[in-house]
Amino acid sequence: MRERVRSPEGGGGEATEHRRRESAAPSSKAARASGNAGWWMLILPAFLLMTGFYIAPILQVLAISVTEPTVGLDNYERLLTNAGVQRAIVTTLRIGIITTAIALFLGYALSYVIALASPRAQRWWLLGVLVPLWISVLVRAFAWVTLLRRQGLVNEGLRSLGAIDAPLELVWNEFGIVVGMVHYMVPYAVLPMLASMREIDPRLLAAARGLGASRFTAFSRIFLPLSTPGLIAAGVLVFIFSLGFYITPAILGGGKTLMAAEWIKIQILDIVRWGMGTMLATVLVVAILVTLAIFSRVVNLKRVFGAGA
Repeated sequence: MRERVRSPEGGGGEATEHRRRESAAPSSKAARASGNAGWWMLILPAFLLMTGFYIAPILQVLAISVTEPTVGLDNYERLLTNAGVQRAIVTTLRIGIITTAIALFLGYALSYVIALASPRAQRWWLLGVLVPLWISVLVRAFAWVTLLRRQGLVNEGLRSLGAIDAPLELVWNEFGIVVGMVHYMVPYAVLPMLASMREIDPRLLAAARGLGASRFTAFSRIFLPLSTPGLIAAGVLVFIFSLGFYITPAILGGGKTLMAAEWIKIQILDIVRWGMGTMLATVLVVAILVTLAIFSRVVNLKRVFGAGA
């Protein structure tokens, strides 16, 4: 039997392996650096596109808000003194909160029905949810004007039933804006919530019912907590959309109820007060970023929006 030859130092094999690893380390680091550079080159066109068409205009809007008509923060001081801009902000927040609440309630009920339906029924339900997204928002707004005006189908139907004596003011006011915005936002509320609900194992509800839980208890203790990430995602999405909505409030509000986007349009295009218009536009952008920052402190937004389990 041959004897194993050992190094005089006793640990030559380990030392040799250690030196081999040290020599390989720089090459592995270089390979990782090369791989990272490759990824950066892939995203560079998208980064330049976003910078040129999104970040740069926002920075320009910010610059105009502090330089027109004079350099300084005079435009932002009007947030505390100008009744018109304060009214537009309060109206926007009020309508946005009401729209978000109603859209979440209707969207959650619809998502719950779709999630528990058969595969064939789910396809038809999803088609009904997606079809409104394929119709122009302008067409939908004018359709609601036709339905809600004084001689519209809703008022005429209520009068024929004897429910009212005089036509109701259902359009060209805040009520009409909320109706139109809820109709537009419900699909955006359904899709995130439905994606979250589809990940819930229906056997959990069956197990709860088998253990004696009522239908309401199984829903409130199991289904609702598990679907909360989708509910939060839908709420953030709908509220952010509501803050900058323009076409539906402009048509269904009739110029009597001004939200922030329409107020900005009037300041820039009609009155030509670029400083005031860009000031409120900057405030809207900051409000959206603050909203996302607040929710990111409460929940994991990457998980909420499907970036990771």
